[in-house]
Amino acid sequence: MTRRGGRVRLIGHLLVGVLVGMFLPTMSAVAGIYNTKHNLGSSGLNAASNFSGTEEICVFCHTPHGGDASAAVPLWNRQLDAGGFQTYDQMGTSTLDANVEPIGSVSIACLSCHDGSQAMDSVINEPGSLADNPSFSVGDWSGQAAAVQGRIGPVDVVTNLGKDLTNDHPVGIQYAGGGYSESYPGGRPRVDIDFNPPSSEVLSTGRVWWVDSREHPDSSFSKRDLKLYSRVGTRGSNVGELQPYVECASCHDPHVDYNPTFLRIDPAGSAVCLTCHAK
Repeated sequence: MTRRGGRVRLIGHLLVGVLVGMFLPTMSAVAGIYNTKHNLGSSGLNAASNFSGTEEICVFCHTPHGGDASAAVPLWNRQLDAGGFQTYDQMGTSTLDANVEPIGSVSIACLSCHDGSQAMDSVINEPGSLADNPSFSVGDWSGQAAAVQGRIGPVDVVTNLGKDLTNDHPVGIQYAGGGYSESYPGGRPRVDIDFNPPSSEVLSTGRVWWVDSREHPDSSFSKRDLKLYSRVGTRGSNVGELQPYVECASCHDPHVDYNPTFLRIDPAGSAVCLTCHAK
């Protein structure tokens, strides 16, 4: 009886270990957002804007069912609006020697929150099994967003960029002035010597590019590197081909908690800038 009881306890301990192992990746991902400003639910401890209608964390951006299939990010739970943006190339600066694509790719997903045009509870699929949840409304917001109809913040703050992006780092811009393309093994050699060459690798979905940071210089992609996003070029060099572009998420990772502005790497010493720019 004792032996059998011990065996049962052992099996129970092993089962708990297996279940913990299965859920650790998910738990780690949630933990990375929980104590950041991207936790917009009522469980948020340091969120810029708290919402009293739900303790869910992921729902403000993602949904397991019925997301926007046109989004370049998984299971996106917000409406995308690519119209009306002004981009950096419209300033007419003489130092810009790369082509800028219309707002799209992963950047349009970021801007569906950060252009300030939608309330933060304006999601496609509300919590509650597709039911219209009457408590899920702008009126339940508190904190910074309450006075501006659920936006992340008032106008003219960096978290509420608006649709005039002429004073922001260009997104949708060809990396290093263009010239890198899927059609060249390993990517075309560096064209613009003012930029550090990107690393690249062929995965099941095609060639991917990134720029190795000083924190992670071993030519394999890490979340601490600056990620480049593949788009089919419509302007400049290599039109019609997949090539690497700089997007919002090249510098920012919305899921990290080690940096208050969600930067992929520590900005001390202009490390973010100097990862790409060879100065």
